Amino acid sequence: MKALDLVNGILDAGLNGLGPLKSASELADEYLSDSRYPDNDARINSLINWETSKNFTSGFLTGLGGLLTLPVAVPASLGASWAVQARMVGAIANIQGRDTTEDRVRTLALLAIVGDAGKEVVKQAGVQVGNKLGMKALEAVPGRLLIEINKLVGFRLLTKAGTTGVINLIKVVPVAGGLVGGTVDAFACRKVGALAREMFAP
Repeated sequence: MKALDLVNGILDAGLNGLGPLKSASELADEYLSDSRYPDNDARINSLINWETSKNFTSGFLTGLGGLLTLPVAVPASLGASWAVQARMVGAIANIQGRDTTEDRVRTLALLAIVGDAGKEVVKQAGVQVGNKLGMKALEAVPGRLLIEINKLVGFRLLTKAGTTGVINLIKVVPVAGGLVGGTVDAFACRKVGALAREMFAP
């Protein structure tokens, strides 16, 4: 199943580390061991700011994309952007004491990456959630439905990979396209980080 293969590939690359990037748990440990931060909220805010700046650097993502091997063909910089986002979300989960090998944590990480569409995806899978999408909302969800949610996230990402106008713009106008693409990636990364901060809040 292409959709499941894609999301598992993104999670594995992001959580385990890719190229020069450390794993999500190693990244979290760096922040947790830094005594300059008064609390975990400050750690997470700093983490989001730093990862967002990486997503703004179009060249960084393109270089990283060259190291990324996904089971489904998607534009390299887009796949790299998702992997960086997955790593950031995983680190946020780790900072809040969550285990990124746990199925619910992995599903929440994917839901953060699809942003506002997350609640819609969960409903589409037949899961009723309240106003807040977080660990509590997925507590009673059986494994088979978590897989269904992951699959639906994969379909969303595949659709995005096929219809992203920014990618076409980058092909036509390399310099301007790179700037536009970087801005969009940074905005998306910040939004994903903010969602993850809410989802994994204690």
